[in-house]
Amino acid sequence: MSKKLPHIVIFNPDQWRGDVMGHLGNQAAVTPNLDRLVETEAVSFERAFCQNPVCTPSRCSFMSGWYPHIKGNRTIFHMMQPEDPVLLRTLKKLGYYVWWGGKNDLIPNDADFSEYCDEKYVPEPPKVKATYNMDWRGELDSPGYYSFFGGKVEDNHGLKGFAENDWGYIHGAIDRIKNAPEDKPLCIYLPILYPHPPYAVEEPWFSMIDRDQLPERVKPPKDFSGKASMLKGIAEIQNLESWPEENWTELRATYYGMCARVDHQFGLIMEALKEAGIYDDTAIFFFSDHGDYTGDFNLAEKNQNTFEDCLTNIPFIIKPPNNVPIKPGVRDALVELVDFSATVEDLLGIVPEHTHFGKSLLPIIAGEVDEHRDAVFSEGGRLHGETHCMELEAIDQQQPGALYYPRLKLQRSKGPEHTKAIMCRTKDYKYVQRLYEEDELYDLNADPHEVNNRINDPELADILLKMKDRLLTFHLATSDVVRHKPDVRF
Repeated sequence: MSKKLPHIVIFNPDQWRGDVMGHLGNQAAVTPNLDRLVETEAVSFERAFCQNPVCTPSRCSFMSGWYPHIKGNRTIFHMMQPEDPVLLRTLKKLGYYVWWGGKNDLIPNDADFSEYCDEKYVPEPPKVKATYNMDWRGELDSPGYYSFFGGKVEDNHGLKGFAENDWGYIHGAIDRIKNAPEDKPLCIYLPILYPHPPYAVEEPWFSMIDRDQLPERVKPPKDFSGKASMLKGIAEIQNLESWPEENWTELRATYYGMCARVDHQFGLIMEALKEAGIYDDTAIFFFSDHGDYTGDFNLAEKNQNTFEDCLTNIPFIIKPPNNVPIKPGVRDALVELVDFSATVEDLLGIVPEHTHFGKSLLPIIAGEVDEHRDAVFSEGGRLHGETHCMELEAIDQQQPGALYYPRLKLQRSKGPEHTKAIMCRTKDYKYVQRLYEEDELYDLNADPHEVNNRINDPELADILLKMKDRLLTFHLATSDVVRHKPDVRF
């Protein structure tokens, strides 16, 4: 290509819900580096949504521009295959030096990583190995056993190794930035672990959060009326309904502290880019794969087939290189994570060699347009009989007491809990269609926390018809993809 390619940083924290950022008005959030960036040089999309509320399906989606239903990427054990499009491989073929440091959750561990990156970085292991034993969880029948709550990480804490995990990748990325190849543009891909539970963080971030400033926790409707049976099922096994509110406060403050630590680490990467003299020539993308309940609906962690905003609304911040027009600040346009790969392609002048469904965000970043999509979509779950989608491979989570037992038990149920479902969300309404149980419809202006399911409310009958029609159109438009290279027939 004739034009100089910008460097790229893809900073990808795990399980950061979209409302935990200071520049979006959350007074408890401590995110000074992200806030400054958005104020001066970047755009933050406050209505950005992932295409699946757990790790692997979401990552497969944003790296390909495909919705999960295109190739059946609906579980943590169904990843991108060698013939599937992955943005990292596209960048490597274009001439980028692709450095990958952090989680995978994208391609099988036995895949040829050299197809996707020049360097799959592995840091020195933490001095203390991460542990997931009873030491930090208490006894099996104790309150909070399934809360994922670790609290403050101290020298002898059972989660010290877990807390140290990301630092090796951060320092490895800084070292690569300082020693970037002179003959290639650099792509840093940092899919770090935090703020993924267990909820645990060290000082100074643990004490950084003002507990009195935390937003009010969302409470479920009585007996989870109108909500998906999966939520009620997980809540009954986690058994946190009677957990003292002060415990929830500490759990949530710890999660906020984890986000504050990630913000600090992001700031270290920004400083490294500046010290290396390549900051102005770097496109920076900051987004998570999905969110987290963090106490909302009396739940901890996440779930694979429900779509509350706390799970599907994620941070999405973009700073383009300084030669690309930008109007910094917050945008309220609806965007999806599939738009990430399309934006990179537009930025680099790449003509995609596969059909995908992302739309470049560069026009809205430049301030040329205010709206982007009329609706966003997220999907998950399985059909009855799809035993291969029950994540049976997670053998260590099958027995009571395992960390993920509440969710995994219900994913393997013969009941409706793990029903295949899809969300269609506009700015004003959210509709969730479910195969084996009642659908959901929420008026987001009157009920922003999605507590009151109005699927049977005659006042919203016209709205329901419009949402169903929009969902049908979505299915028609994205029902399949055709390979761009036809087969030899004659």
